[in-house]
Amino acid sequence: MLSTVVGLVGRPRVRVREGWGHPGIWLLGVTAAVYVNQVLFTVYVLRVHDGDPGFIAKYLPSGWFAVAGHDPVLRWLADNFPAPDALSLSVLRVQAFLELPFVVFAVLTVCRWYGPELYRRAAGLVLPTVVFYTATFCLIEYSLKNPYTWDDIAIRIGSGIVVGLVVPKLTGPPPEKRVTSTTDLALFLLSVGAVGVLVLSVYDTALLYNLGHVHEMLPLAALAAAVLIGTRLAARRTGAAATSGTAVGPGIDMLTRTVGWFLAYFSVPALAIRYGMIFGAPRLAVVAGVVVTAAAVIRAGRETRRAVFADEPAGALAQVAARRVWAAQLVGSAVAGVAAAFLAYRTAGGYPEFRLLAAAAAFGVVVVTTCAAVDRAYWLRAYWR
Repeated sequence: MLSTVVGLVGRPRVRVREGWGHPGIWLLGVTAAVYVNQVLFTVYVLRVHDGDPGFIAKYLPSGWFAVAGHDPVLRWLADNFPAPDALSLSVLRVQAFLELPFVVFAVLTVCRWYGPELYRRAAGLVLPTVVFYTATFCLIEYSLKNPYTWDDIAIRIGSGIVVGLVVPKLTGPPPEKRVTSTTDLALFLLSVGAVGVLVLSVYDTALLYNLGHVHEMLPLAALAAAVLIGTRLAARRTGAAATSGTAVGPGIDMLTRTVGWFLAYFSVPALAIRYGMIFGAPRLAVVAGVVVTAAAVIRAGRETRRAVFADEPAGALAQVAARRVWAAQLVGSAVAGVAAAFLAYRTAGGYPEFRLLAAAAAFGVVVVTTCAAVDRAYWLRAYWR
């Protein structure tokens, strides 16, 4: 809960000094390093342990270490690698260093797509973010004791120091680039969903040492990559329109603000909430998630109310009627979104994270569609024409 409180009330304390490049580029570099380590780990297991990862798998839960031992390329590389014993660090230690920057750069990339204010807040809160993420990873390491536990904890602390020094120097978005219109919001949410699929794919195939799952995950990951490339190219083309003051109704306005504030509040406690669902505190994690969501909705609602209804006197009949329509729009959209999310969660397969991602995607599609339809049919035609 402490991380949730910091996420809600924390103020950026680190000055962002740009110049070291887009966090997405750093994310790609870390991802490449993760997979290189997986290849080296496979070589190590094939040559030194005859293809059996049991020497380390016995310390960890099921679902890890599906080694790609039958891949001919990896088999050839293992047979011809000159010093396989030197690859022992590929067992857990390298991943312990890479996991934190992988997560942090993914979060910053998403925040950068949304706009400069959110990015500066997320980057400016890097110190508490790194502290809470590192503490979460270290607690998990300690709960999964193995011969490398204390090495991994020390490495994760070192990784946190490095990430804390690098993040303030990364390059944020242009001042005018932000999510404002319905199109912007739809492209942003599609991009976030695609990143979510790719992050979960990396976790399954690499960070859990399941390189043998690559062939199963490849079609979904390729589709997500195609969606991501398409949405980011489209977002770049619509950038000029996004700064031209395109009118939106209060439904999309509040939804856009809610997404931004949710990301702002959620970025610090995200990892604690995610792992709290699995490691012994699911109720507390749910409470934290509800608190973060409620805070974002309340903050966004206040901002939208001031922005949209400020011109009318507080007791004016027109404003009272408009607020009632707005409330009905929000409640109806939320109910429809929750129903869609429930169905998506129940019908989706795979890891719990994939099911949650499917639920979030269904919720987003329904809520955005509903709010946009009401905005267009009522607000933009009847109220402000």
